[in-house]
Amino acid sequence: MLHIGVFFGGKSGEHEVSLVSGTTVMANLDPARYRVSAIGIRKDGSLAAPAEARRMLRRPLPHVACPEVILRPAAAGRFLEIMARDADGVETACDVLFPVLHGTYGEDGTIQGLLDMAEVPCVGCGVLGSAAGMDKEIMKQLFAAAGLPMVPHRTVTRGDWLAAADALERRLIEALDLPLFVKPARLGSSVGISKVRTAAELGPALALAFDYDYKVIVERGVSAREIECSVMGNQALRASLPGEILPSGEWYDYNAKYVDNRSGLLLPAPLEPALTERVRELAVQALAAIGGEGYGRVDFLLDRDTGALYVNEINTIPGFTEISMFPKLWDLTGFPLPALLDELVRLALERHAWRAARRTSYEDAS
Repeated sequence: MLHIGVFFGGKSGEHEVSLVSGTTVMANLDPARYRVSAIGIRKDGSLAAPAEARRMLRRPLPHVACPEVILRPAAAGRFLEIMARDADGVETACDVLFPVLHGTYGEDGTIQGLLDMAEVPCVGCGVLGSAAGMDKEIMKQLFAAAGLPMVPHRTVTRGDWLAAADALERRLIEALDLPLFVKPARLGSSVGISKVRTAAELGPALALAFDYDYKVIVERGVSAREIECSVMGNQALRASLPGEILPSGEWYDYNAKYVDNRSGLLLPAPLEPALTERVRELAVQALAAIGGEGYGRVDFLLDRDTGALYVNEINTIPGFTEISMFPKLWDLTGFPLPALLDELVRLALERHAWRAARRTSYEDAS
């Protein structure tokens, strides 16, 4: 029986979403196949004590353990070991670690690097794919290099804005026109995002985004349908059928995603067959473009006026909540959630085996 440690919570504006996603993952990992340990991370970034980790679960999960987690230098053969210590003081290692940490310090390559140093299989993208997928500026540069279609956009730093706010805001409107969307470069779940309809709204929108990151993406707003597609695999990536979001408000903001429970989903998205296949092809290309492995969800904009399809962004640890598209799309495509989690664990073990087989020292073959 594999021992799987699930990280959830985290030092991020998406902490609360991660609690729900992590609980859903742990509830659907087959207890006949896996021994599951919950590893809670507080909002301040510290590890939660066992009783606190139990309280962080969004519903009772009697089959899930909440051990004390020990990180320490390894005795030999690797840099770090991560151990789970039960109430009797017995320590065991996790066979696989599953980060369900949305946003900073979880989805950005940081914890993936830590787990690489511990040489433990990790579900999802590695350091490169996670870091590139989290940073919307780098992500868009990689998309552009791969020839993927995107809406016009600009990157703005806090320093540039503070030095010449009025001039910069005028240049953004001249280059991109109104309306605009203003987004923190390295955050998800629509946290810190604003739709800007007038010039007067741009300054406050930038100020809000800069509260979350010192780098911000400003995009041209288009009247668009919101299409999403899930991807998984290692070297051979495959895409789910796409779905469509019907946001309860003008656009799919945090409130529409997680609060008011009025947004709808169309599963599958009502698209012409050729467009469905185009979405799936671009989704695979998008994950490949950032060096992604394991799994991800790719978001698209389908222009209502022109019919143009744009790759919007990628999420390398998408939500696993009751309304989240990633698991729903795979369920639609033939992978109900327990089977999907089995496959993600298998992919993590496969990738780890490849890494473990690499040569790590030079030997003269002559």
